[in-house]
Amino acid sequence: MRGPGFLDQLDEVLPGAVVGKNLEAIDPWIEIAPERIAEVCGWLARKSPVRFDSLQCITAVDWFERDPKKAAKVSWQPRTELVYHLWSTPARVSLVLKTSLPRWKGDVPGQLPEIPSVCGVWRGANWHEREVYDLSGVWFTGHPDLRRILCPEDWDGHPLRKDYEQPLEYHGIRGR
Repeated sequence: MRGPGFLDQLDEVLPGAVVGKNLEAIDPWIEIAPERIAEVCGWLARKSPVRFDSLQCITAVDWFERDPKKAAKVSWQPRTELVYHLWSTPARVSLVLKTSLPRWKGDVPGQLPEIPSVCGVWRGANWHEREVYDLSGVWFTGHPDLRRILCPEDWDGHPLRKDYEQPLEYHGIRGR
C-alpha cells in the first residue's frame, strides 16, 4: 500500500466508507462500512492509484461464544466479520479489507446477515461468496447465482457457524 496518501484519497472520494484501520499489522487492513463494500472495492479495482486487480479470497469469522460463562468474559460483541484479501499485480502489493455484520439480520435468529456482492468488481468473487454463504451463512445481495457450492442444496444450516449443530443423520445415513 502506498503510504497514507492512498487512504486519504479513499477518504476524500468515499467519505465515511472507512470506519477503522491498522496499517501497522503484518497484513495492513482497513475496515469498511458493510453497506459500502462494493463501492469501495470498485474504486480500489478501477480508480485507485494502486489497482487491486485480484480478489484472493473472502473469509468469514464467526465471533461468537456458545458457553454463557465464557461469553460474559469476552471483550467483543458477537458478530460475523468478513475479510477480503486483495492483490495488485501492477504494484505487487496486497491489502486486507474487513467489515463486520450482525450474526443475524435484525437480531432474528435464522435470518442471514446481508452485504452487497462484489461479483461486479471481480468475477472470481462469485465462488468466494458462494462458499461464504454455504459454510458461514452470509447473504450477498446482488449475487448472480447465490446457492450452495460445497454442501448439498438441501443441507440444513451453515457448518462454520459456531452455533451450528451437526445432524445425527442425513438421508438415512448416520453421521457420528
